[in-house]
Amino acid sequence: MIDLASHEMAMLRQTVRGFVRNRLEPLEQQIETDDNVSPDLLAKLRGEASDLGIYGFNLPPELGGYGLPVSAQVGILEEVTHTSVPLSEVVGFLPLSLIHLNEEQRDRILPDLVSGRATMTYALTEPDAGSDLSGIRTKAAKVDGGWRLEGAKQFISNVETCDYVIVLAVSDSTASLKGRLTTFIVKRTNPGLAGLTRYKKMGWHGYHLNGFSLEDCFVPDEDVLGRPGDGFLVMMASINHDRILSACRSLGLAQRAHDMSVNYAKERRAFGSQLAGHQAIQFMIADNDVEIEATRALIYRAAELCDQNDPTSRIAVSRAKLYASEMGCRVVDRCLQIFGGMGYMCELPIERFYRDARAFRLGEGTSEMQRIQIARQALAN
Repeated sequence: MIDLASHEMAMLRQTVRGFVRNRLEPLEQQIETDDNVSPDLLAKLRGEASDLGIYGFNLPPELGGYGLPVSAQVGILEEVTHTSVPLSEVVGFLPLSLIHLNEEQRDRILPDLVSGRATMTYALTEPDAGSDLSGIRTKAAKVDGGWRLEGAKQFISNVETCDYVIVLAVSDSTASLKGRLTTFIVKRTNPGLAGLTRYKKMGWHGYHLNGFSLEDCFVPDEDVLGRPGDGFLVMMASINHDRILSACRSLGLAQRAHDMSVNYAKERRAFGSQLAGHQAIQFMIADNDVEIEATRALIYRAAELCDQNDPTSRIAVSRAKLYASEMGCRVVDRCLQIFGGMGYMCELPIERFYRDARAFRLGEGTSEMQRIQIARQALAN
């Protein structure tokens, strides 16, 4: 296990920074223009990350990871999220639901996942069920040797290029939420995974969100993840870490935009002086600085509570995710204003940041969902 304060940890973070800044960022503009990225390129980049020893850095030792505390993972995520969403995926922030793999599944599936040779996504969202898991309609019926899945999923990350999809389905409609769902490992090549579509999006270009249907989709018993009825618990294993990742994405994007706008304000001259000399610009820079630091404090506090297995960590993560996602929109909006007309042009990444930031208020639980959870906790005290 790597010590958070160790020289080894500092070197790991430096390695991630160099890979992101020197290898990934130069690829951003072409991917943005094409709204696509070659699966072969992504596989190559995952291989490079694996060779550097940074792929799957968030995994516990029993899954082949470093066993880094969440506080250390956040430090690395600050480096990872300096690049665009599709490229940040190549360092392998893998779902912690994998801890529910049984021994046979670990031998069969895990080696390719932790090396980056294979990829996995998970499918929760449906036309009538987003943040509300009780609204899931995909059904799983027990049959000889396995299960038959019927239903539809939407807004699922990178289904068209992944190897495995973790599908959440209702296996017992009479049970409570904590017993009615089961998670299944579905191969993308399964003939029952049909009707694959790709959504055209406002931002996150090159990061594909797909919809698909499950039509008489047979999944053998050996590909149930966890025990039947434990689907809610399996998915909850990842939720805090995934929301911290989402918060860090907003933080990384905001920090990059802020740094660019500060440099621009010092270089650009208007009305006979540096742009940075005008109080209106200084106020925007100051507000951005404070909001970014406040976000960083919320994220690290949430990570610290996760490391302590504190029961209040769930609400701390919701606070961090809520504030970070809304902060990102405010900060990037000010940064675009500092750049003026040039900030609205596609020649600079500021307009991309503006579009990309908006999605973080939706994914991994909407802002409204986070507010509901936070308010319930406050009112219960």
